[in-house]
Amino acid sequence: MPSACESLVDDIEDMVTSHDPTPHERQFARKSIVPRARKQKQEPAGEELQTDSVIPGTQKVWVRTWGCSHNNSDGEYMAGQLAASGYKITENSTEADLWLLNSCTVKNPAEDHFRNSIKKAQEQNKKVVVAGCVPQAQPRMDYLKGLSIIGVQQIDRVVEVVDEAVKGHSVRLLGQKKEKGKRLGGARLDLPKIRKNPLIEIISINTGCLNACTYCKTKHARGDLASYPIEELVERARQSFQEGVCEIWLTSEDTGAYGRDIGTDLPTLLWELVKEIPEGAMLRLGMTNPPYILEHLEEMAKILNHPRVYSFLHVPVQSASDSVLMDMKREYCCSDFKRVIDFLKQKVPGITIATDIICGFPGETDEDFEQTMELVRQYCFPSLFINQFYSRPGTPAAKMEQVPAQVKKQRTKELSALFHSYNPYDGKVGERQHVLVTEESFDSQYYVAHNKFYEQVLVPKKPEFKGKMIEVDIYEAGKHYMKGRPVDNAQVFTPSIAQPLQRGEVSGLHQDLKSSHQNGIHASVDSSLMGWSWIFEGEGLKLLSLGLALAAIIVAFVIEKLH
Repeated sequence: MPSACESLVDDIEDMVTSHDPTPHERQFARKSIVPRARKQKQEPAGEELQTDSVIPGTQKVWVRTWGCSHNNSDGEYMAGQLAASGYKITENSTEADLWLLNSCTVKNPAEDHFRNSIKKAQEQNKKVVVAGCVPQAQPRMDYLKGLSIIGVQQIDRVVEVVDEAVKGHSVRLLGQKKEKGKRLGGARLDLPKIRKNPLIEIISINTGCLNACTYCKTKHARGDLASYPIEELVERARQSFQEGVCEIWLTSEDTGAYGRDIGTDLPTLLWELVKEIPEGAMLRLGMTNPPYILEHLEEMAKILNHPRVYSFLHVPVQSASDSVLMDMKREYCCSDFKRVIDFLKQKVPGITIATDIICGFPGETDEDFEQTMELVRQYCFPSLFINQFYSRPGTPAAKMEQVPAQVKKQRTKELSALFHSYNPYDGKVGERQHVLVTEESFDSQYYVAHNKFYEQVLVPKKPEFKGKMIEVDIYEAGKHYMKGRPVDNAQVFTPSIAQPLQRGEVSGLHQDLKSSHQNGIHASVDSSLMGWSWIFEGEGLKLLSLGLALAAIIVAFVIEKLH
């Protein structure tokens, strides 16, 4: 049975007006609040000070993210804000006081991992805050009862939610960002952030999409298309390069639809971004659906040929059967997809095309599946994401007549066998390539680099190569990678225009705030309390605490008078 307060959850953001301080103003208002030190009364020797208070901002937080690069960017932003506010971000879940679990709703297994992590945290008596697409789409799920939730457009308020969660309160912020009645792309792009990889910046250019695919649960969470303005995205890229980043990933639920809601388009954004990319640094474009890239093919080919843009595009086809595509409501036919691929292969020699295929969508016949197999035989995609169909609750596809589980498994197995029957990189052995080194391999034996076509090249793990553009000779090829031997006496080029941040270092802090953070100063009185409304759940008591906001105003006023 829903709790008494749950009816208020969806409308809680309506209590915050356009006259209230913005998240950016609240973030930087802290520096004007400096509590004056007071002399403490001397406690009798041997007597412990007894207290039941909890001081937010002193705890350790473990952040776990599932899903796409958009979700990973959200996780990086939340970690950065918490660290900037005094919390310690830890990679050790056991030592953490609170787990921040950032979920993915695309497939059942991802949600299962998320749900199991909640259970594990509760068994270990950890505080839990949940975020991402699962709680945004279904906040009233039984296993989320009593947990604090951060909506996908509310990640700039993670500190507020965690502050209350460590005190034992339950807070749910699920509203949409709006300005003059128009939905925004999400939280500000200039928030503090901890990049998982200091060399790679992930920028979400828009949220949501224009489609209504019958199998998709993400639409329930991310909603309709909402794009960030070009100037904000360019400024974010510029800031990232100034922090030593040498590779930028553009991400969203559909990058091809970018700008249609604000009177611009993807090529216009990309031409502005390439002006900011330093020599040797690279830009990778994220997933785009076929309908929205068709009208920009000429411009996209020119951009993908640019020396500082990877000749790589992820275009999901999902099925080669027009009948299945119609049931999916994908708004294109297989010939549209082929037109995109054929044009780009002709105009961008060597381009890498990645695609997705769903096996066993409801109503898929043997003939439908054979058409998909034939498409893969024709194009031999070097990167193919094969997904067995999972029906997601609340989607139209979940109500359709399902393909038997055994048939879905068999088709997935057959398509996987076809994919592994060819080696796309065999012809590359003996080539000399320039590659950008950005990561470490999973087995920690190599560094991972990518060539112009975003093909993975493993190189020797030498510290002087990290973050550099180097020249290699390809001497071995596997299914998913090549191995490169550095060319003797070849120039090692440094694309970063600044020293990269250290692992775990917070990006986007102003210098004065960065100094405060490094000195361990945490302002416990925050002007961002003004204009809040919380939902507390404790010992059966359900109430809206407007008194908290009033108390914050009074305390801030007293401190300023004392100062």
